[in-house]
Amino acid sequence: MTTFTRAIVRPPGPHFSDGLTTVDLGTPSYERALQQHAAYCTALRSCGLEVEVLPIDDSFPDSTFVEDTAILTDRCAVIARPGADSRRDEVALIEQELRSNFREVRSIEEPGTVDGGDICEAGSHFFIGVSGRTNEAGAKQLADILADYGYTSDLVDIRNVKTILHLKSGVAYLGEKQLVVIDELASLPQFHGYELIQVHPSENYAANCVVVNEQVLIAAGFPSFHEQLDRCGFKTICLEMSEFQKMDGGLSCLSLRF
Repeated sequence: MTTFTRAIVRPPGPHFSDGLTTVDLGTPSYERALQQHAAYCTALRSCGLEVEVLPIDDSFPDSTFVEDTAILTDRCAVIARPGADSRRDEVALIEQELRSNFREVRSIEEPGTVDGGDICEAGSHFFIGVSGRTNEAGAKQLADILADYGYTSDLVDIRNVKTILHLKSGVAYLGEKQLVVIDELASLPQFHGYELIQVHPSENYAANCVVVNEQVLIAAGFPSFHEQLDRCGFKTICLEMSEFQKMDGGLSCLSLRF
């Protein structure tokens, strides 16, 4: 697994609740979202990361979900091209930061679209979700770029999986060939050869967990999944994510880690 030393985050703005969402869980509390975001940053620091907190940009209600703007690897950064038109200009807010940190920077070009939330890194292999936000042209572009740097990849079509927005809403790599998956993805041939930790359907949101060095960040409120990871020997940090869940956001969405 990659050892992370840095993370880029952006707190939500006052118009956070005006962002895109496919769920109906109520209007998020801005004050609570700020508290949850601050706790998230504290957790990253406790894992040994230096956290760069970018200024709030309320002109883009979804801009706190920085992960969708780029794909970061040990060998290169790839500037994404989000699938939602309203999010395209968020990329420029992040690109300058990445160019100052990566020697190799590539970009997804039109007509391709890629959201970072559709990209699951599993060591030197990548699972690239084809979704409502990441189209086939963008997925194939990304696969070609990653191949230039010695990475392999599989495309995973989730367009018929109606319970998730992005691939990483339903799968997470924990290292040592272990994958967290929701039931709808468990039988996919791309995941054969991996040890699968299946999330109970009532706790699907918990599948979006994040390994940060030797800790696993997990959403609070999902006791069965927490017990599963405990039994497997993982060290976990539970974080309240209720306000971000209302906006289709998960733990991985809130940072770019490298």
